[in-house]
Amino acid sequence: MIKDRIREDMKAAMRSHEAARLSTIRLLLAAIKQREVDERIEADDAVVMQVIAKMVKQRRDSVQQYRAGGREDLASKEQAEIDVLEAYLPAQMSEEEIGRIIDEAVAESGASGMAAMGKVMALVKPRVLGQADMGTVSRLVKAKLAS
Repeated sequence: MIKDRIREDMKAAMRSHEAARLSTIRLLLAAIKQREVDERIEADDAVVMQVIAKMVKQRRDSVQQYRAGGREDLASKEQAEIDVLEAYLPAQMSEEEIGRIIDEAVAESGASGMAAMGKVMALVKPRVLGQADMGTVSRLVKAKLAS
């Protein structure tokens, strides 16, 4: 399980005195634990992937805000956290791969027009979770349904 790997990486970061990496891993474990407590579940790999994807998205938003505000020092700190978190995500899909999944979902749902975007996204999301930025997926679904 990914959670076990994260715990082992935390121990390794402690041993090697990697403060920034250790801090990020602790934040990740705290977020996973919070999700488990809130939902009264034992987090499996899918839940952990959702937590990691959410944390990466939050940090990407922060990087944009910091750069817009001229705070490159804070942006680079957030980027370092993104790099640590992304190590736990599977390789990202290309836009072509995402496009194929969207095509399958459109065919499966019989969707046409923007009104069916929610239905298509509901089919696509579980197939790409953790492997694609949902903003990119949304943009590609909109383009597909608009054509």
